[in-house]
Amino acid sequence: MNKHMRLAVSVLFIVIIVLAVAITRFYSGTEKNSGGGGTAPAIESRLNADSKGNRIFRDSSQLFGIVDISDRVMVSPEWESLEFIDGDMCKASKRVHGKKLYCCIDYDGNITVPLVYSSFDTVKAGDHLIYLGHTADSNQVVVYNSRLAPLFSRSWDSCKVDENDIEVTSGHGTYTYSVTDSGTLFKHASIDGNVMNNAYTLDLTSRVLLSKLSVPMLEQMEQSMRQYLEYAYTGDSDVRSAIIAAPSAVFLTLFPEEHSITSKKLTGISDISIYSVNTDDTIPHYAVSVTAYTALTYRNEANKTKRLRGGYKAVVEFSGTSAGDLKAVSGMFVPDKPDYPAPEPGQQTTTAPAKHDQEH
Repeated sequence: MNKHMRLAVSVLFIVIIVLAVAITRFYSGTEKNSGGGGTAPAIESRLNADSKGNRIFRDSSQLFGIVDISDRVMVSPEWESLEFIDGDMCKASKRVHGKKLYCCIDYDGNITVPLVYSSFDTVKAGDHLIYLGHTADSNQVVVYNSRLAPLFSRSWDSCKVDENDIEVTSGHGTYTYSVTDSGTLFKHASIDGNVMNNAYTLDLTSRVLLSKLSVPMLEQMEQSMRQYLEYAYTGDSDVRSAIIAAPSAVFLTLFPEEHSITSKKLTGISDISIYSVNTDDTIPHYAVSVTAYTALTYRNEANKTKRLRGGYKAVVEFSGTSAGDLKAVSGMFVPDKPDYPAPEPGQQTTTAPAKHDQEH
């Protein structure tokens, strides 16, 4: 065999090897799509069809798969249930460690929504189709849009759909969104809280603020406000250090320069609001203000013990653009002293000047 003949034989051998590999891969892929093992499953009954003629079928093991219009197996029969949904997807279930779990699969049998849900429900919010997956391990709710992409970057304790709106809850917060073609529109936030046995509700309906603030930011603001109030009345440094704050943040206790005050007690909270703060800083600033009803005990000019009740405004200011960089920068009461009653006749004004005397 001459040199040219040996070269021709070598090239032919290489071509045969390449073809053999290609043919093997082709049939291997075909067998995989046909349910594996090279043996087509026995179709016992054909069930629902989609708009393209693909059908869900059941085999002799009472498991479900999908065949195309030519009866070629697209999804092998390994699912306890199958249901066509929009976008060439199926809701599927199977038993894992004795527990029935739900997921979504495509027409190649690939899992597109994880197999972690105890239920996976289809609901409508106005003209928009959404899906609610309830996690089996923690009973949280994950909300998906019609394309099976998560609508939010988090799970929720519960979810309720009312006409065009989605109402979700997390902890003590309830949040309402409208579903739009481009996603969701934050409409309302309501967070219940309690500090030193005083209940309150933080409500926010401003569309401008809600377009800038996320649920984690609101939760952090509410928590920081609660921690600041406790610190302001108790002076507990551990509570102060728990506030997520900037290194240069300043937090003042309630009336720190009023040394005549011997006790102070928070008795109620009202008028909670969130607003934007105008600063020269390039980072957005926000503030949470509350009216804190307070019972004070103090000693007057004659060194007599007196009691005073009033509502005082506390303001906690924040800086940041997201929950990742949001920090409290200050906390204080305005004004910085109580409005003491006028002194009794014949007494000298000392530590607690009368309002009348201050004005003249």
